[in-house]
Amino acid sequence: MSESTDFKALHDSDRTLVMGVLNITEDSFSDGGLWLDPDKARRHGADMMDDGADIIDIGAESTRPGAKRVSEYDEMARVTGAVKALIAHPGAVLSIDTTRASVASAALAEGAQIINDVSGGRLDKELPHVVADHDCLYIVQHWRGWLAGSHDGTAPDADTSHYEHGVLHDVRDELMRQVDDVIAAGVKPERIIIDPGLGFSKPGIEHNLPLLAGLDAFKVTGYPVLIGQSRKRFIGAMLAEAGIDEPTMADKDDVTAALSALCAEHGAWAVRVHDVRRSVAAVKAGELWRRYAAA
Repeated sequence: MSESTDFKALHDSDRTLVMGVLNITEDSFSDGGLWLDPDKARRHGADMMDDGADIIDIGAESTRPGAKRVSEYDEMARVTGAVKALIAHPGAVLSIDTTRASVASAALAEGAQIINDVSGGRLDKELPHVVADHDCLYIVQHWRGWLAGSHDGTAPDADTSHYEHGVLHDVRDELMRQVDDVIAAGVKPERIIIDPGLGFSKPGIEHNLPLLAGLDAFKVTGYPVLIGQSRKRFIGAMLAEAGIDEPTMADKDDVTAALSALCAEHGAWAVRVHDVRRSVAAVKAGELWRRYAAA
C-alpha cells in the first residue's frame, strides 16, 4: 500500500470526489469487454485520471443481473495487473471493487488504497479482517444478496426488493447493521464509507430516487456517503418516463451527470461514474450551488 496516502484527508474530503469506473470484465452491462486488454485498461484508467477522476475503481467481476462469477485466479490476475499498471501514475488513488478477501489482500499489497465491497462484508467474512489488517479505506455497500439469475443459478430468484418500512428506512437500518458487523471484525470507524447500493435489490425508480432524495439520512450517520448511480437501469426508466423511449448512452450519461451535481449539492463524499469528464463538471457546479445556498 502507498505509504504516502493521507487516509484521513481522503476519508474526510471537504469536496465531492469523482470515482471513475474501470471494468476489466467480459460482461459488465455498459462496457463489458472494452478494457480486458491490459494496455487498454491502463490507458483508460490514465485517461480518466487526466479527465479529473480522484479515484479509479477497478473491478474484474460483473454484478449485473445474470452475471457469471469469474474464477478467483482470473479476478486476481486482472486486478493486480491493473493496480501495477496504474499505481505509478502521479497521485493515483485506486479502489478495488471485489467481494473476495484474497483479491483485496493481493491488490492492497500492490498499492491499492480502498476496498469497495458491494456485499458490505456479507459475502466473504474474511474481507473485513483483511481491511482491518491493512488499515485501508473500506466502502460498505447495502447488500441483500446476489441479484436474481446471477452466478450460475446459485442466486435465489426470490424478490429481494420488498421494503416493509419503506426503502429509505430499511436500507439505512440494514446498512448500519452491516457497518456494526465490520467494526466488530476490527475495521476502524474512521476508515468506513457507506453506499446505499443503488440498483442492488432496487430495480425501479421508486426504489432509487427515495435514496437519492434522502441522502441526508445517510449523511447524519457521520460516515461519508458514496453514490453509484452511473448508467443504472433506473436511469433508463427515468428517461422512458420523460418520453425518451430509446435513450442513447450519452442520454444516460447526461442524467448521471445531473444526479452527480445533485449529490455534490447535498454533500456526497463521492460519485462513482463511467463518464468522468461529464461528472467532474457537474460536481463542480453542484458544489458551487451548495456554497451559495449556505451563504
